[in-house]
Amino acid sequence: MYSRHSEPVRFERDCPAVLVPQGESVTLPAGSVGYITQALGGSFTVFVEGNLFRIAGRDADAIGKEPPAPLELPEGADDEAVEKLVWQQLRTCFDPEIPINIVELGLVYEVALRRREDGQREVAVRMTLTAPGCGMGEVLVDDVRSKLELIPTVAEADVELVFDPPWNRNMMSEAARLETGML
Repeated sequence: MYSRHSEPVRFERDCPAVLVPQGESVTLPAGSVGYITQALGGSFTVFVEGNLFRIAGRDADAIGKEPPAPLELPEGADDEAVEKLVWQQLRTCFDPEIPINIVELGLVYEVALRRREDGQREVAVRMTLTAPGCGMGEVLVDDVRSKLELIPTVAEADVELVFDPPWNRNMMSEAARLETGML
């Protein structure tokens, strides 16, 4: 879901949040009032008292929203099915300030899936940021890691932040360039 307008919200409980773009963890107290400015990939960007905050999907109830549904994978799914779900999950990861997922932005450089001896899987991701100094870098890395580890049979996700090659707008999909006006 993407909200192109501001939807008013009132925090029903104290809620952990991340200050955007600094990446600082804070707690917004119950009773705080704000506006949802972006609702993508199961997380929310909320404008409260002059600042933007990212609310994780697991805390959606604090603003009267439903948390994302648990992921499902058919019994005995092969690596191809798991990799498809990995890419689906990556498309649910968004920069809190840009309404385009990290795959379409061209931030994901590599995904590798490995099956362990116990039948579980490990996923390795190499990704970058639109700007090396972005304060949300670790937040995005944690978002990718936690969303990939929600996939059944994925025991561990290793997400490496790299800056070589440096990101540029030509790495964006055509749809993302159109959406942002970066033709």
